[in-house]
Amino acid sequence: MGIGPVMLDVAGKLLTAEDEKRLRHPLVGGVILFARNYESPSQLAQLTASIRAVRTPPLLISVDHEGGRVQRFREGFTKIPPMRELGKLWDAHPKKARHLAEQTGWVLAAELRAHGVDFSFAPVLDVDYGSSGVIGDRAFHAEPQAIAELAHSLMVGMKKAGMATVGKHFPGHGFVRADSHLEIPVDEREFADIEMCDLIPFRQMVDFGLTAVMPAHVIYPKVDPRPAGFSKVWLKDILRGQLGFEGCIFSDDLSMEGATVAGGIVQRAEAALHAGADMVLVCNKPESADELLDGLVWEMSATSKARLAHMRGHGHPDTLVQLHENGEFIKALHEIAGIGSFSGELQLT
Repeated sequence: MGIGPVMLDVAGKLLTAEDEKRLRHPLVGGVILFARNYESPSQLAQLTASIRAVRTPPLLISVDHEGGRVQRFREGFTKIPPMRELGKLWDAHPKKARHLAEQTGWVLAAELRAHGVDFSFAPVLDVDYGSSGVIGDRAFHAEPQAIAELAHSLMVGMKKAGMATVGKHFPGHGFVRADSHLEIPVDEREFADIEMCDLIPFRQMVDFGLTAVMPAHVIYPKVDPRPAGFSKVWLKDILRGQLGFEGCIFSDDLSMEGATVAGGIVQRAEAALHAGADMVLVCNKPESADELLDGLVWEMSATSKARLAHMRGHGHPDTLVQLHENGEFIKALHEIAGIGSFSGELQLT
């Protein structure tokens, strides 16, 4: 059985019979983990091993593990600073900031890979306009070039650990105040304004070899009346056509309020897939997951299957013991610890 176009979550720290039944469904292709799925490094390793054992080929395993407010696994993992701290360093010492971004990417990815996680939904490529609370210090900087340089360095570090990268939230969530988890944000700017600022990090990261992109649940009515994640204009014409992106496209969580404009859960998934997504996410609503698996009819293309194959962790990951015996890795840990104050302890579950 190949993997399908749907990524789901699981209930807790161990797989339940209900989880396993869902994960065996042919439409499922991946699992996203949350803080509720984590207790300790050994427990996480056991959970990811049990997820892999459900299917052949194994399901993709992912997590939102960016640093700062959005770090799902904490106790036993290195505390990753919010990306804004690297942006502050860039203002005074660009070379040092790039080095520390690479070290951060390596540590973040190596620790996840050591516990059986294929990839994190990172880096955030949104421009910090100072208006979005949900983005805030998750963004590297207000300057697109700084974002592109720091994200590139983070990507180099992540690739060193054998991890793919996911740039989000295309074409940019930083300008609007509304939180797409709770509302339907609308960005009234002209395409030229978005292109001259927000698209710069995405364009450069595509050129650098970005593996995947996650679009925003934001409507840009001057470009298309549909949210970017449901828009062929944004995903096919602009992202794939103008930017030349050939990698994987993941929808943002279809359970979010910003996705409700597309209809029920099956209609949302169909809209995202028809617009150009390779895989859709449904999180924190098991009843919606069941409805989607019962109602969605979708035949994955060979191209989508190939793109998703590139999201698997590469190489044989070091164990946590091996990492802590590596002098270069220990040096990276010390350097990351000096990146400045860690702000915000919001734990999203």
